[in-house]
Parts: sequence; structure tokens; C-alpha cells
Amino acid sequence: MEEIETHIANLRIAKRLSQTEDPTYLLGIDCLKSAAGASNELIAVSCSNLSIKLYNKETLSLVRQYDGHHSGLITGVRFAQTGGSLLFSASLDGTVKCWDVRSSRPDAIQTFKGYPSNVFTSFDINCDDVIICGGTEKVENDSFMVFWDARVATNAGITDVKQPLGVYSESHNDDITQICFHPTNPDVVASGSTDGLVNVFDIGKDNEDDALRATCNSDSSVSSVGWSGKDFNQIYCTTYDEGFSWWDLDRLHTEEPITLMNVCDTRETVKAESNSSLDYLIGGFYHEKAEMLILLAGTHLGKLHLLSCGTNGLRYMGSLQDGHSATVRSFYWDSAGGSLLTGGEDAQLLLWKQGAKETPPAKRDSKIISSVHRRVRVHNNKMYKSKFEQ
Repeated sequence: MEEIETHIANLRIAKRLSQTEDPTYLLGIDCLKSAAGASNELIAVSCSNLSIKLYNKETLSLVRQYDGHHSGLITGVRFAQTGGSLLFSASLDGTVKCWDVRSSRPDAIQTFKGYPSNVFTSFDINCDDVIICGGTEKVENDSFMVFWDARVATNAGITDVKQPLGVYSESHNDDITQICFHPTNPDVVASGSTDGLVNVFDIGKDNEDDALRATCNSDSSVSSVGWSGKDFNQIYCTTYDEGFSWWDLDRLHTEEPITLMNVCDTRETVKAESNSSLDYLIGGFYHEKAEMLILLAGTHLGKLHLLSCGTNGLRYMGSLQDGHSATVRSFYWDSAGGSLLTGGEDAQLLLWKQGAKETPPAKRDSKIISSVHRRVRVHNNKMYKSKFEQ
């Protein structure tokens, strides 16, 4: 515990990139890892202006940019899990696209399309890169989890469209805000929704009823879902009214309650350092070396707080300061290197490392003017639009 807290306390800004030419919110971050020791790791960032930007992870220099390929807001970016050079992106335009980031080709090499009226508010790809799942907005009485074969044909043309393998349509009754595959089991996927439910499925089963392993109720609109625990048999979620719930799936067939923690409002239960508030939760990550679930929270002025999750509740660990100047929307934790990437409404991308010393340029002093910083704190089936379309 002391070792990880020391590490967190010593995180400093190593690199800072400000989007000054075309200021935009940074909504999603993912990292493509290269061979061990390589210096060309790539990060992908989805932006509120419908662009996807690729950067060198160590230098934050721009490598490539994809513009004009999605006609709706990009709701997620995800690199292939098993290596290679494929990047996937999902959008409110009803498509998931695949890019070869090592190629100079500017167009997507594959497009995955859902059924008519599908609007993809979330997506993920499983750990062996075989299945993509996209979660949709509720239309009339239906919200769907749509599945595709993720494998891209080598001779695919830019106009080729891949149709779904099938859907789950009965387990949620509102917008599906999060899809999260298990880190090591390719058949297990979790979904979170504004109906307050987190569902866990085994997609190796023949039908949706048999596939549904567990239904966990957060009692509020789910904003993020993740896996934790030594064997990743625990699942947690954050909510749009800043709540947190945590469950142990190993207890499903025992007499012990599966709920490890349920916090209705972390702003009221967690005390950060003096004179500093906790305004919202960004998400969480499991620190495998420390065997600890950590939540990342923030203030609307850009300060970041880290909270540890344990049997005694949530505990304030430390803060990252002098970085962002507005709400932080996205982050990526590099478990191997112990570094953190964050992106926010101030159009800044920051790389945090232990004991680092920042070099110029200096930080931006204010948030970009394109929108107000607003967090929705009520149950609302358009929650993701309030989050993204600002």
C-alpha cells in the first residue's frame, strides 16, 4: 500500500500537448503497445470534432490524423488486444470502423454496420480480437448489444461493410452506455446502461437467456464499467450522479452477498485534501502489482484525485495538480510502465510519470469556449449525449 501511494504521490507531468490550432474536447484514449523496449508506442485520441488523432506515446508528437470518416460523434477508440496495427472506433453514426495505423492509407480498411436505427453509444473488442460488441441508444422500446466478427479480410475494400453476427435485445431497457469485455476470457462481456443495470454475459452460450450470468443493480445510470480482482472476477461501475458500486462474481453461487461496496455519492463520502472538492468520477483501473482497484476523480478546475477501493470503503490516496484547467474526460493507465495519460475539456493531453519534470510549453490557463462544463446528475436516457456533445 505504501509503495503504490508513494508512486501515485510522485506522478508528475512528463509531457504536455495543447490542441491550440483546433481546440476540442479529448473524449477517449487508448494505447497500442509495441515490442518490449520499443520507443514507437502509439496512443489514439478521439476528439469532439469527429477526428481521431494518433500520437507517439513518449513524445506526444502527432503521427497521423483521421478526419471526416465518421458523421456522428465518436464514442470510443480501441486498439486490437493481441498486437498488430488495428484501431477500431465507434460512432453515433451507426458504424464501427477499423484502421490500419501502420499504413499510410487514409481510409478505414473495414466498416462494421448495425441494423437500421442503431446508434452506437459504446463498444469494445474482446481479448483475442475475434468479437466486437457495440451498445446502442434506446429506440422506441429496444436497446441492443450488436456483435460482429472482428477479423478483417485482407482484401477488404473501403466500401465493404460487415454485417452483424447477431444481437442481444432483452437484457437492458435503456441506452447502453458501456461495453467492457473481460481482460482474459474472450467469452465474457459486461454491459452498463442508464437503466441502472450492469449485466455479465457468457457469449459462448447459444442464446441471450443462457448467456446472462449476472445482473447487478447500481440504482443509477451507469457511466463506466470495469473489471478488477486478482483473476478479474470482480466488476465495478461508476454512475452519472457520481456513485460507485463493486461486486464479486465469485460469490454468485455462495451464500455471501456479491456486493462489496455501494456508494450513492462519492462527493459526500470521500474527503480529499483540504480546500479541494471532488466534483465527479472519471473511471477506474485495477493496479495488478498492488492488487488494488483505484478510482480517478476530478474537479471542474482540472485537479485529479486518486481513490483506493478496499474492504473499509473508499480512501483518498493523493492528487495530481498543475495539469488540467478544466474537466478531464478520458484517461489511460499504463500498467507496465506505471504512467498515466489524461485528456480533457481544456484540449490538453498530458503524460504523467513518476518523478518526471515537465518541459515547456506551459499549460493553458482556461477551458475552451466551445461549451459549458456540465455533468448530468439525473437519470436520463440521453445521458451520453450530454457527456459527449458539448
